[in-house]
Amino acid sequence: MDIHTAMNMFAALSQETRLRAFRLLVQAGPDGLAAGVLSETLGTPHNTMSFHLNHLAQAGIISSRKLGRSVIYSANFDLTHDLIAFMVKDCCSVEFASIREDLKNGCSIIELANCCADKTEATP
Repeated sequence: MDIHTAMNMFAALSQETRLRAFRLLVQAGPDGLAAGVLSETLGTPHNTMSFHLNHLAQAGIISSRKLGRSVIYSANFDLTHDLIAFMVKDCCSVEFASIREDLKNGCSIIELANCCADKTEATP
């Protein structure tokens, strides 16, 4: 992932309604949610929700498909994975975070070090 793609994704997610919608879509999994369900769940008017969903779709974070009269939105898990990997690989020191592939389960594992521990405290 290049830095401009990451910046576009962060810009799209840096608004409360869009971030909340994206989190709901991640929780919904690959099946996604209808725009009306997102609008109702977040208490956002349909036209406002449509604006925010369009913004996320333009950044590539979500995709949509027609199902009857509804538009179903889904999180783009591949691109989200790439963004997280970009942050861990390119923005974090190995002493604080690392990412490794679990070939057995076919997933990536992010390991975060306890970088917030107070290092001035003496251990007994």
